Amino acid sequence: MTYVDGFVLAVPADRKDAFREHASSMLPMFKQFGVARVVESWGDDVPDGKLTDFKGAVQAKEGEVVVFSWFEYPSKEVRDAATEKMRSDPRMAELGAAAPFDGKRMIFGGFTAIVDEKAEGENGYTDGFVVPVPEGKREAYREMAEKAAGVFKEYGAVRVVEGWGDDVPEGKVTDFRRAVKAEEGETIVYSWVEWPSKQARDEGWAKVMADPRMQPDHDNMPFDGKRMFWGGFAPLIDTAR
Repeated sequence: MTYVDGFVLAVPADRKDAFREHASSMLPMFKQFGVARVVESWGDDVPDGKLTDFKGAVQAKEGEVVVFSWFEYPSKEVRDAATEKMRSDPRMAELGAAAPFDGKRMIFGGFTAIVDEKAEGENGYTDGFVVPVPEGKREAYREMAEKAAGVFKEYGAVRVVEGWGDDVPEGKVTDFRRAVKAEEGETIVYSWVEWPSKQARDEGWAKVMADPRMQPDHDNMPFDGKRMFWGGFAPLIDTAR
């Protein structure tokens, strides 16, 4: 089963090329450690929210852009082994010190994929989501998300992934739980929809929003949508491409 390390960070807009170069320099090492896929996506359509949003999640400052990224592994066991190697490798500390962003405000966590629906095509644009879900409603959420994934694919999405929080640490400055104002008994879902292009995404969303199958049943929603946040991201790096 796919296991995902999800990250959200804030990068100065004028350091975009430096960020891409820095992230690219780490790819051979990540591959050596067992990471199957690395994706780094640059904020493109990231709205402000009333209660929560991506910018607030990482305390983004003026002139900073939100980056949505993830590592994929074939299993949690491979991920845990890779994490140990990263922690003990001196190159990680050196590269971390040279990062062109404030790592203290980055949020991250490990997630088990409970939905992973694929279609033909490559990722050319990503919609990212972070959602607080009561632990007791995992199956209800999975069923809802699985049905929605079918609709997204019908309207052009090439992949839909829903990651259930498994190893989501508390941070000193920021973390996923604070980002969604998680309440006791809730876990974090880190999810994304891949589209072949931004145009396909915009056209697809228009059809999704008009589809009666996607109209929310507010009386039976398995999560608090008011604390969910989302945004659109253009790929900077994708080792699957």
